Amino acid sequence: MSGSRASADRLARLLNLVPYLLARPGIELAEAATDLGVSERQLREDLELLWVCGLPGYGPGDLIDMAFDGDRVTITYDAGIDRPLRLTPDEALALVVALRMLAETPGIANRDAIERALAKIEDAAGDLADAPVEVRMPGDSDQVEALQGAVRRGRALRITYYTAARDETSERTIDPIRVLMVGGRAYLEAWCRRAEAVRLFRADRIDAQTELDEPAMAPPQARLHDLSAGVFQPSPDLPLVTLRVGRGGRWITEYYPCERVEPDGEQWLVSLRVTDLDWARRFVLGLGPEVTVVSPIDLVEQVRDQAAAALDAYAVPAPVSAGH
Repeated sequence: MSGSRASADRLARLLNLVPYLLARPGIELAEAATDLGVSERQLREDLELLWVCGLPGYGPGDLIDMAFDGDRVTITYDAGIDRPLRLTPDEALALVVALRMLAETPGIANRDAIERALAKIEDAAGDLADAPVEVRMPGDSDQVEALQGAVRRGRALRITYYTAARDETSERTIDPIRVLMVGGRAYLEAWCRRAEAVRLFRADRIDAQTELDEPAMAPPQARLHDLSAGVFQPSPDLPLVTLRVGRGGRWITEYYPCERVEPDGEQWLVSLRVTDLDWARRFVLGLGPEVTVVSPIDLVEQVRDQAAAALDAYAVPAPVSAGH
């Protein structure tokens, strides 16, 4: 049995184990193992895992608890898992829709596992699974379909693209390779003739596109990105920025890959790589007083100068029109 399949089966067994034991306080482990169709050793391993499961906080009084009397077990705290999992009609339909959408997502891995799960839920949902539902992918689905069509037809594209890191719009001729979804966003991976390299273009930042008559011909040296760790993968050659972050800005450590996070009194010192300092300047200014730049000095000066210019602009009184 594959690891993913075994994990899924174990999760289903754990979800039903607590209500089963609640209904049979003091049951012998051997009897429970026979009822559940597992070995006694597997049952003991499941119980050990349940001991570290529970409600957020995961402290005393939050985790599932049980008492043993020889070879007998009794659940003493169920953490709310007091009945077998039963989906409401709305929940079942939501799962069917989500899995269907996931199965159609470009570049998705483990499609077989998704289709097996979908088949099981559709079977359990019965006629409900055939309810008419309109599903739309995030972003501009027409844009994504047009990009997928260019890939299928093997045609080059001329695009107008907005680069957020530099806050600029440019025109490029590209050779599309594939469309994929990463982190809920659609990307076109293509050979950029201007950069002479493979680039990722966010579909929602392509302002215009024209399919050319010439075929897409990525050169032999074109190498696809490894996106297993996400779109942005920091490297040592990128600028390293260190910020002093207040409590309200700590969320950035969950959304951006950081090289270092350490306490500094009531604040945190956070170091992360950025594509360029212009992006970092706009990013820091958007966070307001929750963040102070520690280094590099160039970024410190850029943020200070732009903040001062903004304050000066507010200090100039607005012109008063005639008659007021």
